[in-house]
Amino acid sequence: QVQLVESGGGLVQAGGSLRLSCAASGRTALAHAMAWVRQAPGKEREFIAGVDWSGLKIYYADSVKGRFTISRDDALNTVYLQMNSLKPEDTARYFCGARYSQVLPTTRQEYPYWGSGTQVTVSS
Repeated sequence: QVQLVESGGGLVQAGGSLRLSCAASGRTALAHAMAWVRQAPGKEREFIAGVDWSGLKIYYADSVKGRFTISRDDALNTVYLQMNSLKPEDTARYFCGARYSQVLPTTRQEYPYWGSGTQVTVSS
């Protein structure tokens, strides 16, 4: 079991930046792929970024590529999502996910562990 707690969300103006954090606890000694998804009101959850257990393989959805950066600090059992050049369409609840895996799954259905999310609101 892995427990995940997201933080760092808030209200920001378009063009601004936020950094989300996801603190993991539990069986964090296992090699876990980590991911971020988001869900806007009335929409399905969108897989936006993932990083494999080594930190060397990274995936971004086209909607965030070039603006968002995922990273992990295994000494702190934390994964981050640096979000720059935010747009109103980035407004959503952001969730952190984990999966014990030697590869990097790139769909949300492949991740069994999720946090409760943190809200990001971007004003125009």
